[in-house]
Amino acid sequence: MRSFLIPEAYLKLIYFDSYLMRGNFRALYDKVRRCPVGKKLQSPDAVERICAAVDMACIWYWKEALCLQRSAATACLLKRNGVSAQMVIGIQQMPFKAHAWVEVDGQVVNDKPYTPGMYAVLDRC
Repeated sequence: MRSFLIPEAYLKLIYFDSYLMRGNFRALYDKVRRCPVGKKLQSPDAVERICAAVDMACIWYWKEALCLQRSAATACLLKRNGVSAQMVIGIQQMPFKAHAWVEVDGQVVNDKPYTPGMYAVLDRC
């Protein structure tokens, strides 16, 4: 496992924030979708370490990191580190809300485990 996960996560937050500032959601989704899955990691705690690094980067980020930005960064870092991850976009009708989270093997890794039960899945990247 690389030792620069928090700085990498911070840079990913900046990268995906630039798409959000321009309102270019389609390009953000495409970037996550096309992010290649790297070699498998030896570390059994890779998912937890990467999610923790993104959480730490969000704490140090100069403004609030939105769930879409956070999930895009998490999904790409996981993929790049050999974990087949999906960013999921869900919506809630009443009151209307949209939310993004990351799943690995159908399990939520960067949010509450019951999150999918609260939203109808709109897209998977």
